[in-house]
Parts: sequence; C-alpha cells; structure tokens
Amino acid sequence: MRRVVGVLIVIGSILSLFGVSKESVAHPFVQAIKYHDSVVLALSQKQRAKNVGAYYDRWKKDFLIHEKGMYRIASEKKNPSRTVSEGQGYGMLIVALMAGYDQDAKEIFDGLYRFCKAHPSEICPTFMTWQVPAKKGESDSAFDGDADIAYALLLASKQWGDAGKIDYQKEAKKRIDALMDHAIGKDSHLPLLGDWVEQDGKEYNQYTTRTSDFMLGHFRAFYRFSGDKRWLDVIHATQKALQDIQALSSNKTALVSDFIVYDHKKKHFVPTSRHFLEEEDDSYYYNACRVPWRVGVDALINGDKTSQQIVKKMAQWIKDASHENPEKIFPGYHLSGKPIATDYTSAVFIAPFGVSAKLLETPHFSMKIYESIHASHEDYFEDSVNLLCQLVMIDAFWDPTTVK
Repeated sequence: MRRVVGVLIVIGSILSLFGVSKESVAHPFVQAIKYHDSVVLALSQKQRAKNVGAYYDRWKKDFLIHEKGMYRIASEKKNPSRTVSEGQGYGMLIVALMAGYDQDAKEIFDGLYRFCKAHPSEICPTFMTWQVPAKKGESDSAFDGDADIAYALLLASKQWGDAGKIDYQKEAKKRIDALMDHAIGKDSHLPLLGDWVEQDGKEYNQYTTRTSDFMLGHFRAFYRFSGDKRWLDVIHATQKALQDIQALSSNKTALVSDFIVYDHKKKHFVPTSRHFLEEEDDSYYYNACRVPWRVGVDALINGDKTSQQIVKKMAQWIKDASHENPEKIFPGYHLSGKPIATDYTSAVFIAPFGVSAKLLETPHFSMKIYESIHASHEDYFEDSVNLLCQLVMIDAFWDPTTVK
C-alpha cells in the first residue's frame, strides 16, 4: 500500500481576505494539496477560493437548516422538511473543509452531528437512519451516509481537536468499527447497502452492492486510523469488483453500473437487473455517477495505481465520447455507450469527471469541466456533489490521517 502525505500550504493572503475564524482551525480553507500525477487548474489560488467560497455560501443558503438547536441538510428545495443521512454526511464533510472561511463552521458541524445522533437507525443505533422523518419500518441505515459522517469526524478532530463537547476521534472510532462489524460483507469484504441487509439474504446480501459506496479514500483513512487490516481487504475487493465490470465484453465505456452482483458461476461481478432497487440499476446513472469522484480521491491523494487505472479509463472514455465538451456529458449511460437521456445536462454527472480528469494530461479538459460546473445550481444532491468535487478540483480536499 502506498502511503503519501499530502503537502499542505496555507495561503496567508487568502485567509486575510476571508477573515479569521472564531475557532482555532488547524487546516483552514483554502489549502493547496499536492496530489499525485495531477493537473492543476489554470486559475489563481485566490480565484479558486473566491469561486468555491461563493458556491458554499449559496449552498448554505439553499440547504442548511437550523432548528431545535441542531443543523440539518434539506434533501430538496421543494420539500425542505426531509433530510437523509447522505446529506448529513455531505454537509459535515463540506463544513469541516470550509473551516477558516466560515467562522461558524465548528458550531454548524457540531449541530449537524447532533442531528445524526438524534436520529439513529433502529437496527444499529450507532448509525443514522437513512431518512428523517423516517417512514414506518424504514428506520435503517445507508452505507455512504455513515461512511461520510465517520470521515468528517476525523476531519473535525484534525481541525478543532477533541477537547470540546464532542470527542470527534472517539465518535469516529465508534462509527468506523460499526461500519466494519455491521455494514461490510463478512466474506465478500464489500459494503452492504445498509444495516438492514442480511449477509446471506436471498435478494439483497453481501454480494449485491452499490458502486457509489466504494469510497476508497475513506477506506484507506479508516485503515490508517484504526489499524484494522480488514479495511485493506475492503479496498482490494472493491477495486476488483470495479475492474470486473470494466472488463466485461459488453461494456464499451469503462463506466460501471449503479448496482452490481457477484456471479458465482462465472466468478465475476456483473450489473444487477435494471430495477434491482431503484431504476436504471444496470447502467451508469444517479448512483454510479459518483464513482469517478470517490475512486478519484484515492487515486489523487494516495497515488494508488489501481485506482488511477480505474478512473483514468473512465475519464478517457468520457473525454472522447463528449469530444471534450462538458455540455455533451449526458445524464447517464448504458454500458453499451448509449446515453440514457440527451435532453438535459446535470452537474452531478459532469463534476465527478472533473476529479478523474485531473489524472489525464489534458488540463484544458479539466478547466472546461470546472467552467461548466462552478456556477451551476440545481438541487441538494447535485449541488452537494458538485461542491465536494470542486473542492477536489481546486486541490482543497485532504485526508485527516496523513496531514500533520
């Protein structure tokens, strides 16, 4: 395993532009991270910080809700009463990374986490229920929300220390241990869809998994933090599953489907049926669109060659298929290469390719993607993924287990 420490350079002029945080912040926004084999956007650090700061302010205005002494992320503009664990995870990651720019970051972060704690899964109470308000019989977890929450707690520990009202490191350990014990396949070493999945269930089990849950950068951080070598098995298993899908003779794209299942006869992963859990589950759609970002973070921060190969194939395919025009990156693809829709575009499909494209030797393509997304505003899901990808694209996403 490669272990590379990102080099953090505090940009003093940027911090003076934004002011001083009320809380002492160890790694204030904006940082310049030295990623592996990565192109750098043709923007000054000051301009990158200004753009992302403005986007963050709009994101907070649109989706951050303060109520009952806590904070939550609204999952829809039209229905702000609903919150999902995925959104809380995104929110906690974003706020921790924006500390130093946002003087209230610690207060907001703590309020977001208190909301998570106040709405536990009825199956594994260490996790957050996947949606609030929860429907009867559906108060269970979703893997990605809890994994992001755990990683965000590690970020918070680095930012503010653990002597306050919340011992971030202690809370992170609880959640990381619970993920391994209750949300990872015992034999498959793959993320379960949630704590509701039985290891050997008939329809949903440890061999039916969602590719957007393959958060390889997180898994590597969890290993470094916990010392639990089983996370290395998870990294290997998820990479192998992605490579299986990319290697299918029917796959003309190098993309992966939203959900996959292990074919025990062929000893190979294949896409699930189309309506396995949601829709277009056998295609690259609103779940798998996050894979170039999730795996790309591992490729950039940790320099892992396997992760680099996986996302570079994706980036090269979309570069060629779109003719380097981000507005021709369509919202979903069948693995045959045929777009699912061509009558609209969405930043949630474009932005993750901005992360993977940093590994190609074509800085102009990365810049085109950035120009396409940095002023795009849609809804909670699209804007949250967009903002997190922008943070990677401007070299401001970091690993709390490798910084000093």
